[in-house]
Amino acid sequence: MSAEAADPGAPLRRRSRPRIDLRRLGRVALRGPVSRDRLPDAISHVAEAHRAHHPDADLTILRRAYVLAESSHRGQMRKSGEPYITHPLAVTLILAELGAETTTLTASLLHDTVEDTEVTLDQVKEQFGDEVCYLVDGVTKLEKVDYGAAAEPETFRKMLVATGNDVRVMSIKLADRLHNMRTLGVMRPEKQARIAKVTRDVLIPLAERLGVQALKTELEDLVFAILHPEEYEETRALIAAATGPDDPLETIADNVTHTLRDAGISAEVLIRPRHFVSVHRVRRKRGELRGTDFGRLLVLVGEDADCYAVLGELHTCFTPVISEFKDFIAAPKFNLYQSLHTAVVGPEGAVAEVLIRTHRMHKVAEAGVVALGNPYAQDPAAPPQTEPSDERADPTRPGWLSRLLDWQESATDPDTFWTTLRDDLAQDREITVFRTDGGTLGLPAGASCVDAAYAQYGDLAHTAIGARVNGRLATLSTVLSDGDTVQPLLAQDTASGPSPDWLDHARTPAARIAITGWFSDHPDEAKPDPETADATGPGTRGEPAAATEREAPARNRSGPRPTGVVVDDPNAQVRLAGCCTPVPPDELTGFVVRGGAVTVHRRECPAVAAMQEIGRAPVAASWADGEGRESDAGCRVTLVAESFGRPRLLADLTEAIATADAAIVSATVEPPSEQRVRHTYTLRLPDAAGLPGLMRAMRDVAGVYDVSRAQHPAPTG
Repeated sequence: MSAEAADPGAPLRRRSRPRIDLRRLGRVALRGPVSRDRLPDAISHVAEAHRAHHPDADLTILRRAYVLAESSHRGQMRKSGEPYITHPLAVTLILAELGAETTTLTASLLHDTVEDTEVTLDQVKEQFGDEVCYLVDGVTKLEKVDYGAAAEPETFRKMLVATGNDVRVMSIKLADRLHNMRTLGVMRPEKQARIAKVTRDVLIPLAERLGVQALKTELEDLVFAILHPEEYEETRALIAAATGPDDPLETIADNVTHTLRDAGISAEVLIRPRHFVSVHRVRRKRGELRGTDFGRLLVLVGEDADCYAVLGELHTCFTPVISEFKDFIAAPKFNLYQSLHTAVVGPEGAVAEVLIRTHRMHKVAEAGVVALGNPYAQDPAAPPQTEPSDERADPTRPGWLSRLLDWQESATDPDTFWTTLRDDLAQDREITVFRTDGGTLGLPAGASCVDAAYAQYGDLAHTAIGARVNGRLATLSTVLSDGDTVQPLLAQDTASGPSPDWLDHARTPAARIAITGWFSDHPDEAKPDPETADATGPGTRGEPAAATEREAPARNRSGPRPTGVVVDDPNAQVRLAGCCTPVPPDELTGFVVRGGAVTVHRRECPAVAAMQEIGRAPVAASWADGEGRESDAGCRVTLVAESFGRPRLLADLTEAIATADAAIVSATVEPPSEQRVRHTYTLRLPDAAGLPGLMRAMRDVAGVYDVSRAQHPAPTG
């Protein structure tokens, strides 16, 4: 495949200038440096593009960087036969057209000098300063990363570290890969495919995350052409056939322009062609393509308020397709993207998708973090830092990147790291949920209360037993929506751990790695014992069904156990069964389970009969002090309240529980059935002697007709 054939985006890409002839620039570069009073001809295109975005930029440093790069790479040739200097020139031109600031362009010109020439980092630092040296060093380290399939997890890890420390490093790397992909035709087909796969799996997701859509879309098309040549050619033919004078988008664009002009709204209406992969996706989704599926209308305005004014006019003067409306201005995407999306019906029923944004939004949508300038530039009005810090605090760093940097250090297992990272990169939307203290949590779409618990509490979330979402009790598996208020509920027993089921609900790498790490440290807890009653019940650990919560093991090396229970073996672990939550003065029976631990049940618990039926021998158990009281830690009990449904019932019940000095460990309210409601509470009391009074107080609540100790079905199998 030729370099030209590997450039499918060329017919569709909007450019302010034609593609630069790099062979001509290479011949100019071979002439050597020029006088100091003017820019070399080979870099004049970079200067022109840079000044278009930064009119006051000082180009002196660019001239010096080009002179060093040209002299260092002199005599080196690319596999395409061009002088090597054409590569850093092309990479720098890509970034300049995106609006990168001068420091990034300087580092881009020098990005291969330390790797491929005799130039050292100390020389770069001496001539161009710490920032340029830092960027060149970061890109150099990325160049040394092994892109082999077996090294993918470590590749991602190094890229995340380099990207997180300074997003400009990855910007240079993405532009570097784009130029290499444009000229990939000189490689053998198998090497083209290998590089294209790495680009697809590694760099395109990161380009999406950094919001650099201009690079991401062209990389997608280049990869598409290499890995799926037949489908690419079919798409190319469809686009070519749709190009003509009778473009329905032209008619709708004219109507939109006149509508906005009549409304007194200053706006620029453009037709934005879809790139090849986008057309291919629409075709797979809809089957037969419509004439308006090959592009979208782009409306650019001056202020945020104008975006909504345009939206109002379009929805008033055209028939809107309401299902296509999305507001990414009020709720920006995780990669800084902001825009209003809608669709309207034009003449003869043609449906056109419309993007509405300000000029600045458009710049950020195209260039992402590249358009944000130098994130480390000192504000002259800001007070100077008194103490230097090794931490490079980047105010433009997207929230997802900060989170990935937090957990990647703890992901010692490559398989876990790889799986969770790929899952996270596959997320295309982020939600914001609110904490009860007024703070916020940024989570991927589809995140559950498990994710919120770990995002807020870290490893303390191992003891989570449920949550409140918008004031209502909810299971940890509940999926959160944008704008929800979430309050994870933690057990007082800090020795308890997560349930294996949580991995089915965790969407964030932090949660998955923390849960997996806990089970690595507690292998006996990784799988529930089907024969242990404390691992059975109407729900799973982490749901507010309190009867299923596991009690933490309590060891008794000398003297009574913290559970206040005595069994025959003084060195055995003892658990109070979650299915019946025995408290003094209940009569007890125990059974040995996995690992030699003894689970203690109330004698009338259905699990006792089930254990005896399968031949399990009971273990004698009794309360330690002989007076029917637990230790100073108090006792835990599960109560079931049966009531008629009425307003404020839950509030009155919880108030009665609090008045009796009981703490709610977890709770669940089943959906009403025939106007009857079933509440299940796991409570911690200071003393078991207070249990009868607590049950009386709950029965006295209006509408409650019965309160009883929990009796869950015995385990089966």
